[in-house]
Parts: sequence; C-alpha cells; structure tokens
Amino acid sequence: MTNLKIAIQKAGRLNEESLQILKDCGISIDNGKDQLKASARNFPLEILYLRNGDIPQYLRDGVVDAAIIGENLLVEKGKDLAVIEKLGFSKCRVSLAIPKGVEYNSIKELEGKRIATSYPNTVKEYLEAKGVNAELHIINGSVEIAPNIGLADAICDIVSSGSTLFKNNLEEVEVMLKSEAVLAVAPNLSTEKEQILNRLQFRIKSVLKARDSKYVLLNAPNEKIKDIVKVLPGMRSPTVLPLAEEGWSSIHTVINKDKFWEIIDELKSVGAEGILVCPIEKMVL
Repeated sequence: MTNLKIAIQKAGRLNEESLQILKDCGISIDNGKDQLKASARNFPLEILYLRNGDIPQYLRDGVVDAAIIGENLLVEKGKDLAVIEKLGFSKCRVSLAIPKGVEYNSIKELEGKRIATSYPNTVKEYLEAKGVNAELHIINGSVEIAPNIGLADAICDIVSSGSTLFKNNLEEVEVMLKSEAVLAVAPNLSTEKEQILNRLQFRIKSVLKARDSKYVLLNAPNEKIKDIVKVLPGMRSPTVLPLAEEGWSSIHTVINKDKFWEIIDELKSVGAEGILVCPIEKMVL
C-alpha cells in the first residue's frame, strides 16, 4: 500500500500544531517518544519528524512528498517549492530590529551596518530591493544577543509576541514579511500520491473552514425575519424554523469569526433574541 510521506518539525510549537491539525482531520498517529518516523492507523500517511531547516531539501529530493512548514523558511530556502494550502497557525513576522535608543528613520539607516541573521537570503533580497548595502553575519541560533556583544548593529529574526526582543533591549523597525504554517509539496508526485494528498487537503480545508466559523442560532418575531436575513451572510441562506410559540421562528446560520461581533450587534439591533453561538468541528463544503 502506498503511503504519503509528510514532514513536520521535530519539536516546538509548529510540531504541536501540525499534529493537532492532523488529529482534527481524523488521522490517528502512532506516536512514540523520540520517534523519527510514525505511521497513521487509519489513513495512508507516514510522518517524518525532521529538523526544520532540512525540510525544503528533503522535498526537492523527493524524500518526503509534502511538509507542514513555516512560510518564512520557504522564502529563505524553498522559493521553488509549491504551497497548496495556508494553514492559519504559527503566525509570525520576519523583521529587522535594532537596540532601543538608536535613532531610526528609515531602512537607509542600515547602510554599511552589520546585521546578524539566520535568514541571509531573505535579508539580502529585501535590502537589495531597498537599495541598501549591509554586512551580513550568518548565525544559527539565538541572534538577539549579537548587538549586546558587539557582533552586529542590527538583527533579522522571526518575531511572534516580541517578548524576546524586549528582553534583549531591541525594537522592531522593519517587517520584511509575514508568515504562517503552510502545506508544501514535492515536485513530481505520482498519481497515487497526488490522490492521497487531495484527500488530505480536503480534510484540512474542512477543519480550517470550521475554525474560521461559528454556528449561530437565534429567535426572532416573524415580522423581523426579513431584516435579520439581510444581516446574515449564511453559506447559501439561513435556515428558518417555526417555534412552538406562534409568530416566532428560530434562525440558524454560520458566521465568519472575524466579522462575528459586528454581525451580532447588527442582529440585536434588528430584533434578534436568545442568540446562541456554537463552535463547529468540521465544515464539509
């Protein structure tokens, strides 16, 4: 039986969230401690736990068929690789930062300066586009200490909350790109593996759609239904069911979480009552 080989980060937040989305897709993984490889019990999938920086090359070489990987790493090491799905988690920025208190008005301030980073290709491309020349020091590991020990004038690194920069007395001055976890694929997959990948992507899309949505139930007097329906952005149209109390109906719909509170306020203003909000486990469209 053919299995789709998918790479995920060996450890860390991206590892945990990658395993979680596979679990939410109904895929059960036999996952022992310190395993480098694991198989799914109920889906033709094999997981390889790899060092993040090695994954793009493994995709190119066909050692793995797909990978859940940070978009920032593909920009740095795998621009030639195809991304078929953005996954919405492990969001971060790749940014330039300098010591607090140092004057900064524009990217031109970095002309001739030393920048420590583990993303040399990303920095080089960004600076070239801005017409800035700087000296790059490539560091694998914690780059935040570089300005404090006199190794660099600035750093480029991934930023999530900004707490690491704060602890090292640094401030973010340029956001070069925004990143999230993505599903990337190797070139030249066999037809059989493409079919398995399509099945996996279908499940992932259903999970992501559910994460982005809320199921809403509300009660309303019948004379208000038209006004309420105008507010609701349902998948096609909301479901309207009569209540036991004459002259009243229950309305069911799905709302995008990003517009949720705005829509709830509008619903209340046009006569909706007893609004109930439920999470959605899966949305199969």
